[in-house]
Amino acid sequence: MDRSDRRLAVALAIGVAGLLALPWYRIAAGFFGFGWLGDFPGTAETAPALLQIFAYGHWWLGLFVLILVGVAMGRRLPTPEQRGRLAAWLGGGGLVLLLLQGFLIGYDDWNLPALSALFGSLGTGQQAMGAGALLVGLAFVLIFAFGLAEQGVLKGDAFVIGAIAVLVVLVAVFVFYPVGRMFIGAMLGHDGQWAPEGFLRNIQDESIWSLACLTGGRNCGVAWRTVWLALCTASGSTLLGLAFALAATRTNFPFKKLLRTLTILPIITPPFVIGLALILLFGRAGTVTVWMSELFGIPPGRWLYGSTGIWIAQVLSFTPISFLVLVGVVEGISPSMEEASQTLRSDRWRTFTKVSLPLMRPGLANAFLIAFIESMADFGNPLVLGGSQGVLSTEIYFAVVGAQTDPSRAAVLAIVLLGFTLIAFVAQRLWLSGKGFATVTGKGDSGAHIALPKPLAVGIYAVVIPWALFTLVVYAMIVYGGFVKTWGLDNSLTVEHYVRAFSVTIRDGAIAWTGVAWNSFWTTMQIALISAPLTAAMGMLTAYLIVRQKFVGRNLFEFGLMLSFAIPGTVIGISYVIAFNVPPIELTGTALVLIACFVFRNMPVGVRGGIAAMSQLDKSLDEASLTLRATSLRTIRKVILPLLRPAITAALVFSFVRTITSISAVIFLVSAKYNMATAYIVGLVENGRYGVAIAYSSALIVVMITVIGCFQLIVGQRRLRREDRIGVARMPQEVSA
Repeated sequence: MDRSDRRLAVALAIGVAGLLALPWYRIAAGFFGFGWLGDFPGTAETAPALLQIFAYGHWWLGLFVLILVGVAMGRRLPTPEQRGRLAAWLGGGGLVLLLLQGFLIGYDDWNLPALSALFGSLGTGQQAMGAGALLVGLAFVLIFAFGLAEQGVLKGDAFVIGAIAVLVVLVAVFVFYPVGRMFIGAMLGHDGQWAPEGFLRNIQDESIWSLACLTGGRNCGVAWRTVWLALCTASGSTLLGLAFALAATRTNFPFKKLLRTLTILPIITPPFVIGLALILLFGRAGTVTVWMSELFGIPPGRWLYGSTGIWIAQVLSFTPISFLVLVGVVEGISPSMEEASQTLRSDRWRTFTKVSLPLMRPGLANAFLIAFIESMADFGNPLVLGGSQGVLSTEIYFAVVGAQTDPSRAAVLAIVLLGFTLIAFVAQRLWLSGKGFATVTGKGDSGAHIALPKPLAVGIYAVVIPWALFTLVVYAMIVYGGFVKTWGLDNSLTVEHYVRAFSVTIRDGAIAWTGVAWNSFWTTMQIALISAPLTAAMGMLTAYLIVRQKFVGRNLFEFGLMLSFAIPGTVIGISYVIAFNVPPIELTGTALVLIACFVFRNMPVGVRGGIAAMSQLDKSLDEASLTLRATSLRTIRKVILPLLRPAITAALVFSFVRTITSISAVIFLVSAKYNMATAYIVGLVENGRYGVAIAYSSALIVVMITVIGCFQLIVGQRRLRREDRIGVARMPQEVSA
């Protein structure tokens, strides 16, 4: 048996296992609880496909048996091209047929009345697809990929073709399918029937598009209010991020390490905690408010609750991200460009404005785009500080869980939100397309950056120092707030909130996790520790395929992946609810829907990091491995991955942190069984239990710092040996992860 036959035998074995050894339909109580084993295969819910065909009248499942038999019989064809062509057609056709039967056959009969009229009633129906159907679908994908490999596509590399096929299917299922179902859901009425008039009514709603604020009215529509807030937040955080980046790289600021520490804190802070800290400072019973009232007689006001408070909280939250984007760009500008400008007798101000600043354009555009999208998708801060001035994310939330549930309106609002973010995403790509910003070449460059113009340096200090102090005060309030008994009423210190959240007792010789936070805490840790490695693995594999392989649709594949980054978390959440709440793929209320949400929401960052790191590795490294007859999989494992440790660490850390701190998407996907920490903290805030909420958030920050350190120890560092050569200065011996 040659290698191609062995591969196909594995795929067929997977398909046979899906037909015979696992329940074909979804187990309502949960597959991984394994409670179904006691009834397997004797009930309609637990029966495998073969039993469903003969015992329960689901004759259409027999088509999958015939396809697998056809693949096995096709191995008798005389040439590899014929065998590969048949396998590709049968694998692709089987996958299409699997999806069609899932969509067309519902709980009781055909989903479309036209099919009932054409073919007659089935007399039965089916539930959502389960583990058996998943395995058969995987088998069809592998059969399709191995068939292409046998025909010589991509030099017959079965691993590469299989990886591309699996990734394309996963992205289609977990990115494009939910967004497509969301568009369809906007056209449906409360009863689930086709009602495009409801879409037209919702999309034309004056509360969304009103411009009354421009003509003397009190409020604008929620769409324009959200866009204006996002523009202000993106502008403020980008300018502050640039000021921090310049202070850290172009000045003699004595506390540069402190600046970099401040950039880490907001990233590992749950998104609404900064809003809570602002309430503790400037709310009606806040510290500053009370002082102003006692010292100057200024009565407490509600100015914090609205667009102003949201803007302050968002700028505090997103300025560090802008700094991280811009600091590398500022450092990467070649000093020779600035030296050339000064040689031509330009002063420092003209050199900065005409040379340095234009070369920062890609970083500024990326920082602005990220802050804009983050602001549009932000849910926690508007929920805490929005008051009566809601934004699109909170309006979507209340349309789903409010007193008057309206899924169609939620879908329309999500489409509006998606439209604005995609416009910003495309505008940024168009603005930067066709322009060159490279300043680092292969030539030596030992110069130093010129000093900033003195007025600019003074202005940067005037902005950076007060903002850094303000950030420190905000985080001091976060820590202090967890130890105050009742903020504004009883400011005595206590550990009651931590005890209530994380108490542990011994019962009958066993540990009992009696604290109210433990259930959501352990669930969050499990989901994060599962999704983070999956995100890093898929991100690195995708980066390898994009950088090292040439295949039809590669650019479209990359754009589709990056498009998921431009989709706000709120849109992802509502689209998952609409798509995965009904057959054929029913995942809501399970841990799988949370894991899928985090993996495909965070994967684009891992992909971009992997592409950047992979581009620095000479292609001759993996070509040498392949020349020595190593497979692509072995080359990745032995050559590529050890050199990608920094990128792997970054993907692991980012995914883990975002899983713990995310709220905009998971607020729609959590359940009583699988409740995430951020969703639980939102419930505490809504019930006015600020002390427990802040104590829980502080504990999460400590846990994230600890786990990030463990990730770096596990992955390790990439060590490069570079020897001196004539005329070449010694390079650094180690590149830290």
